[in-house]
Amino acid sequence: MTHVITGSCCNDAACVVVCPVNCIHPAPGEPGFGTAEMLYIDDASCIDCGACVDACPVDAIAPDYDMDPIDEPFLALNNAWYALPERSSYAAPPREAVLAATRPGPLKVAVVGTGPTGGYVVDALLAVRGVKVEVTVLDKMLTPGGLVRYGVAPDHLDTKNAATVIEKTLKRQEVTVRLGVDVGTDISLEELTASHHAVIFATGSSEGRRLGIPGEDLPGSASAVDFVGWYNGHPDQADLDFDLTADRAVVIGNGNVALDVARILLATPEVLAKSDIATHALDALADSKIREVVLVGRRGPEHAAFTAGELIGLMQVPGLGLSARDEEIDATSDDPIIAHKIQLLKSLPGGDDERRLEFRFGLRPSELLGDTMVRGVRFDDGEEMDAGLVLSAIGYRGRPVPGLPFDELTGIVPHEGGRVAPGLYVAGWIKRGPSGGIGANKWDARETVAALVADFDAGVLGEPTDKLRDVGFGMDAWSRIDAEEKALGRAAGRPRIKLVDLVAQHSAIGG
Repeated sequence: MTHVITGSCCNDAACVVVCPVNCIHPAPGEPGFGTAEMLYIDDASCIDCGACVDACPVDAIAPDYDMDPIDEPFLALNNAWYALPERSSYAAPPREAVLAATRPGPLKVAVVGTGPTGGYVVDALLAVRGVKVEVTVLDKMLTPGGLVRYGVAPDHLDTKNAATVIEKTLKRQEVTVRLGVDVGTDISLEELTASHHAVIFATGSSEGRRLGIPGEDLPGSASAVDFVGWYNGHPDQADLDFDLTADRAVVIGNGNVALDVARILLATPEVLAKSDIATHALDALADSKIREVVLVGRRGPEHAAFTAGELIGLMQVPGLGLSARDEEIDATSDDPIIAHKIQLLKSLPGGDDERRLEFRFGLRPSELLGDTMVRGVRFDDGEEMDAGLVLSAIGYRGRPVPGLPFDELTGIVPHEGGRVAPGLYVAGWIKRGPSGGIGANKWDARETVAALVADFDAGVLGEPTDKLRDVGFGMDAWSRIDAEEKALGRAAGRPRIKLVDLVAQHSAIGG
């Protein structure tokens, strides 16, 4: 008997730490950790103890004898990763070095951002031994969670369980939370540095990369990042309008976000109503005329950025016809996981379902067509494709952080191991770019905290000279919003109905 990790794996490796027989790979420190699509369990050495099941924060692990039928394809995926024999013989990873400070505290740190990275940063700070750590966490939103709330697809409810872990961290007694505070507007960086030894920015990457082609600014052309924010109820994007009146949409890019966007565009109202999708998006998509989405990759299938797990999930959507063109997926790879993805693409059934998604490869867009609005896409090879909506899903980039240097080309803050300057640090996507799953930020956060502790011990951090003024709202404000959203959801038979309007959020708070 063995356990199997499924598509909702977040890669935070909590399962690796508790495994008594070293059967989960790649582990931290092993080849591929941080870049692997997910983690995998070696069925030859698994002893069916179940420790990994209890440790997983997103319920992604199940015994092979008690799996949901939709998770059974992950058995084959798991075996594909172990097709390279050396992967079964990785040595047990070394124990994590304990972070410890030698100087007396307290050590006062401000963390900007309440997404997964912010949560992992706080966890790492509070695990530092030898010193009392006091943490102030700030977020410009009244709703903590960052990427988990506003980036994860609304129908991926298992992945959204990571929000529960973040919330528990933010409620620890050593942590003071200030919600609704925009650093650089409501409070200055100088105020934060004057009241803390250090400030860590964990603000993520929130802008979509541009195609840089003619017609990109036409109505009907948008970033998938904005579309995701719209259907997830981000206040900055809730008022956007997307034309859903044509029968075909084109999504340029083929990462997991592109698959999410395509799946949401083609989902039935009944499926969407079971999720926490924003009500305005639910209503608009219920009236959508889009019945075909073309997912365009600029290179071949061996370079496709989507994970095998996401493709498996897409293949299990009832009533959705999936297809790819034989001549475009005639590819091979020595990497067993990539080879497995190619075989999955070759197994797509096609068909004439009412709702259809076609994978296209080797097409590079050169121009969006239209006069007053988008009517199609022209590609480098001369092919033209009609479409009333074109979404660009070619990656995220960070936004400049007030008071910090910024590399416009890469969209990140320049740093060395997370260290920007004495007392200023970065972690997560604003540090390394948008790579890796949610759990990859755990180890990234630990690296940054290690640099901070080393600087604290070396005496290079300035001592706090002031007390932070009382701004924003605490976690009790979020608790009221959360309770209101869940109550509205129960009344409608949904997980929650998000309050996307700031006025409504303040009304729930009572202020």
